Amino acid sequence: MNRTDTRTALVTGGGSGLGAAAAERLRAGGYTVTTLDLHGADVAADVTDEAALARIGPVDVLVNSAGIVGPNRPLDETTADEWRRVFEINVIGTVNTMRAFVPGMRERGWGRVVNVASMAGKDGNPNLSVYSASKAAVIGLTKSAGKELATSGVLVNAIAPAVIATPMNDNTEPGVLAHITSLIPMRRVGRPEEVAELIAFLCSDRVSFSTGAVYDISGGRATY
Repeated sequence: MNRTDTRTALVTGGGSGLGAAAAERLRAGGYTVTTLDLHGADVAADVTDEAALARIGPVDVLVNSAGIVGPNRPLDETTADEWRRVFEINVIGTVNTMRAFVPGMRERGWGRVVNVASMAGKDGNPNLSVYSASKAAVIGLTKSAGKELATSGVLVNAIAPAVIATPMNDNTEPGVLAHITSLIPMRRVGRPEEVAELIAFLCSDRVSFSTGAVYDISGGRATY
């Protein structure tokens, strides 16, 4: 029996896109995986629903992939309500799951948290100020929690994808999407399964001396 056969994982945003790809890859690696999403997941819930999180059993691996893009407009055309909504999902949602499941990981002496950030959180993409700021917050959260838990056996890392071919980008304004893609040296968008491989690595015992780190998966993009 592989050690992963006894380990459980929760993937938020697991109904589609990066979350679904990550869940599939972790299952293939022997983890027992629960997905959480509004649609198409094992648990139909929002990451802002703390009561729903409380009903999910202890997990050894947490992948925070749930997120929304928010408005594709200049900063001065965004609203406070739009900022609140994006931060509620992308930031507070990530905080909620970590608060729910990290204590159990710490008690057991082993755990892996992978937060899905974005290159936008490093670069700050034009007309995506809300999304960019929220993902910068996820990066800061990851760095802080990684240091807090550094001697606990629980590793907290983030990934920063560039443009990936997922439903999340279907509603991104074409001009914005073209601009972001043009900055990728490989001259293409990434595939969900490529990101899932990095997530699976960060969820494994193969990572033992890295925490609070941000791993780019960007086709060579490093303009920050």
